[in-house]
Amino acid sequence: MSFAAPTRRAFLQGGAATVGATGLFSTTALAGLDPNSFGEGRIFHATHFGPFEAVVRDGKLVNISAVHNLDAQPTEMLMYGVKDRTYDKSRIDYPMVRKSYLENWETGDIKPELRGKEPYVRVDWDTAFSLTAKALLDTATEHGNEAIFSSSYGGWANAGNFRPNVMQGRLLNLIGGCTNTQGDWSAGASQICLPRVIGDMEVYSAQTAWEVIRDNTEVFVLVGCDPIKNNRIEYTVADHQMSGPWEEIRDNGVRFISINPQRTPSDEYLGAEWIDIVPNTDVALFSAMAYHVLEKGLEDRAYLDRYTVGADRWIAYIRGETDDTPKTPEWAAAITGIDAGKIRELAELLATSRTEIAGAWSLQRAQHGEMTHWAIVNFSALTGQIGKPGGGVGFSWHYGGGGMPQSGKSTPTGLSQGRNWVSGICPASRITEMLENPGAEFIYNGMTGTYPDVKMIFNAGNNFMSHQQDTNRLIRALEKVDTIVSVDVWWTAATRWADIVLPACSTLERDDISVGGTYSNDKIYAMKQVIEPVGESMSDYHIFEGLADKLGIWPQFTDSYELMDHIEAAYGRTSASEHTPFEEFWEKGYAFQEVPEEARSWVRHGDFYTDPEANPLHTASGKIEMFCEEIAGFDIDDCPGMPVWMEKHEYLGNAEPDQVHVVSPHPWYRLHSQMDQSETLRDLYKIQGREPVRINRSDAESRGIADGDLVELYNDRGTIIVGAILSDDIRPGVVSVYEGGWPSLDSKGRCNSGLVNFLTSTQRASGLSQATSANTVICRMRKCEDPEGPNMAYEKPEIIENMELAEIDQDKLDLDRVYDITDALLADLTPGEQIFYERCTVCHGPREVGHFTMNQWKGITPSMFPRAGLDENEATLVMEFLMENASDSPAK
Repeated sequence: MSFAAPTRRAFLQGGAATVGATGLFSTTALAGLDPNSFGEGRIFHATHFGPFEAVVRDGKLVNISAVHNLDAQPTEMLMYGVKDRTYDKSRIDYPMVRKSYLENWETGDIKPELRGKEPYVRVDWDTAFSLTAKALLDTATEHGNEAIFSSSYGGWANAGNFRPNVMQGRLLNLIGGCTNTQGDWSAGASQICLPRVIGDMEVYSAQTAWEVIRDNTEVFVLVGCDPIKNNRIEYTVADHQMSGPWEEIRDNGVRFISINPQRTPSDEYLGAEWIDIVPNTDVALFSAMAYHVLEKGLEDRAYLDRYTVGADRWIAYIRGETDDTPKTPEWAAAITGIDAGKIRELAELLATSRTEIAGAWSLQRAQHGEMTHWAIVNFSALTGQIGKPGGGVGFSWHYGGGGMPQSGKSTPTGLSQGRNWVSGICPASRITEMLENPGAEFIYNGMTGTYPDVKMIFNAGNNFMSHQQDTNRLIRALEKVDTIVSVDVWWTAATRWADIVLPACSTLERDDISVGGTYSNDKIYAMKQVIEPVGESMSDYHIFEGLADKLGIWPQFTDSYELMDHIEAAYGRTSASEHTPFEEFWEKGYAFQEVPEEARSWVRHGDFYTDPEANPLHTASGKIEMFCEEIAGFDIDDCPGMPVWMEKHEYLGNAEPDQVHVVSPHPWYRLHSQMDQSETLRDLYKIQGREPVRINRSDAESRGIADGDLVELYNDRGTIIVGAILSDDIRPGVVSVYEGGWPSLDSKGRCNSGLVNFLTSTQRASGLSQATSANTVICRMRKCEDPEGPNMAYEKPEIIENMELAEIDQDKLDLDRVYDITDALLADLTPGEQIFYERCTVCHGPREVGHFTMNQWKGITPSMFPRAGLDENEATLVMEFLMENASDSPAK
């Protein structure tokens, strides 16, 4: 067996051509800012963590140089982490196959119970492609394409357009598709609920322009919201434009209030008053504030009459007329831990001031998660705030530069994924349930689905093993799967439980294109190749091109173009291309997209408030649905038709005296699990090599725990070892562990690294969304007296380098089966259908048209169409297609 790179005709030609194209544009003009700097070897690139110039010497990345006119506040993740992880020992250098799988692929005795335990064998690319192609065709022909499951949702792997999940989707859809995840972990509950309540997903929507907030808002309420921390990263390229505006808003006299179990960096920066609350009880708080507003006659009846429906039914609940329990401040005080007098004071302040309420996504990552954002909407509507300048609600202030004025311009669109011929789905947080219960029915978004009998998991650029809840249970469930393929740059958790591991190169090792500002969309960025691929790694595009070539569908995958051709075409679909030629853009590294002046006075829901008849919301009534007949009609026991307080299956309200509630916020020095392999960053915050846990000082001292001690957090789902940070800025009875750590199991089965999802529950948010409830979790805590050695999460697994194996007999692969599959897929697409699958992408949105209702699509398309660059005729064709195929379409 050789260890050479694959040499198939078009595949090798594609790789060579791309490298050559990169060499044409290897420097940028920015080096000239320092007249004494050595300009050669400085190459522009962009990541989730910001744009930068890479400093390269003798083909090696030696430093990161910030570009301050593009990113005024570069983070440590950019300045240290990018370089660290590029050459980290956790890199996957070569294609790998798990030993038992490689030895027994013909007999099928692959010993899935040894995943995560036995060594990997280094193989050549052709062997890896051959085994992957065979597994795909075996699964599709023997069990149907629905038995292939893609865990590659969301596209967070990198900031580029040619992301691994898109490349994977394009390949799999060419052979009939697969079962996809639906929804996401970030905001899975609200993205399903809020379109029915207020006509928009909200959680992924632009916020009122920050100048409007600065000049009009009197009180800004942060509910679990931490914009200073979470805006450090973005789905696209972070440029931290909101850093200065937050300071201006604060210094202009806006009063900040933070409702949170722990004090946050935003609280410190903005001078917020901290009101600590029992986790998962926000619905009780907002219900009690509504009660007091009604008692004092501070509600806006005229607003309710004109802009809402269902107010009277919700008000009847608030007053206790439907359940004999008035939602008084005293009632809420017993649930939330907030003094009743403080609840009254807060209610009057918010009702009598121009108030903006910012709810974090974390609020709805809980049991009954749909209720929390909905309760905030209802309270804001009760006080007549939504749509007024400086008032209302916003559920994305903490993310993507929320508050920056929007350019409204077209952004790069890469290769389409095409049509997925499998209509079945698995809600994103239900992977374990799917694997355990093939054939079982589930309800999602008001529709009934059936879990497939999954035989193969394909995971590209997604660390689902780190973010799926109850990790031990997932590991057991994976044993029923025949083949797991993972495409990744590093030995993440998702690769350590895989059978076939395909090494992708980092974005620094290939070309791509992206956009700056998730909401502003005011810059287009070149992601230029900085160095040659490490080891035998390849770009995601070239990995899936290689698989397409092995399967005999190379022309369909590539459209017979090279990667750089696709990048240039993607740029051509941006508004920047209208004034800046591609060659100029690529040489410089970026191009600006002008933000119109009127965007600086834009108010979320402002048009609706100004003229609700002319600008109705995309709800069934066209108004804010304080009680929603549609949701009530689903008759789901854990998601009624209005926001009501429901006790959680586990929280401090029913916990035993020695139990604590675990919250798991987004990290400061990571993007979920990304950057955990950076040794420089770990040295800034890890404790004895483990994830830190923030503990109230009194809770720690009562258990004999001191600062810097190792601590065990444990429940019946698992145990993690973490390092103690004692603090007075977290509520007693609550501990905080960042999500996204890399796992490492010790001999006792404890996570010696501190991955919080060994503790979290697979309890659904509700039957409406099937979303995660990761922030609804109770555990016990004790000082760790018997830690085992160092944390091994960042070490490579055992690898066998020189195992002698016979060459694979290509006839045994039976790859010609692909033509039987592709011939059966031929169908005529309508013009609107073709445009949708080629041009329209929605971050975290549905891939299958029938998964959303007509009104939900109407709420999504106003932001989707401009990003896709559709003209009026194209938009009309796509809308016709969506309306004819939505879940509630009369045409179906």
